[in-house]
Amino acid sequence: MAKTPDLNPRKSPRQARAAETVRIILEAAARILEARGLDGFNTNAVAERAGVSIGSLYQYFPGKDALTAALIRADGEVLLREMAAAAILPQIRAALSGMIAAAVGHQLRRPVLARLLDIQENRLPLGEAQEEKAGELQSLLAQVLARVDPPAGLPVETAAADIFAIVRGMIDHAGERQELDAPALQARVERAVFGYLGLT
Repeated sequence: MAKTPDLNPRKSPRQARAAETVRIILEAAARILEARGLDGFNTNAVAERAGVSIGSLYQYFPGKDALTAALIRADGEVLLREMAAAAILPQIRAALSGMIAAAVGHQLRRPVLARLLDIQENRLPLGEAQEEKAGELQSLLAQVLARVDPPAGLPVETAAADIFAIVRGMIDHAGERQELDAPALQARVERAVFGYLGLT
């Protein structure tokens, strides 16, 4: 039976200097993934790129899976902040367009990294933390959708889950195809979402 990887950080940085070290390590991990892919991704390469000793890296992360999980968590937090900023726009079309733009931009800003993190997110047993993040994103959508009547009399939560699946599926698939045309992708996702909602 395969051993479950330890995905939790060994310790959390308590001082600004330690937090900066962790930030540098995570950015180095992202750059190694982008440059070398999954096969070239290891703790020694990350430590060298970050300019820290392997011992310093292991103070915070027990292995490359924990580094990857930390990147996925940090990536999700950025997306949640960007989506939340768009969700407060007063007009529903503007809010949904802003949320879609945030999701598209998030995937295509660093497309190689986004694609590899998507692969790893499906591989690693991230459990409740990722489910909570998805739940928070769907909750934001539900808050926006509560401003209009949902399609076909669906509960707002169901409509939010459907739209989340539409947006995520289309954007992840575009990432798998290595698509880079953000305006074209956004336009397609908007057509799908607005069509689902009957917003023409």
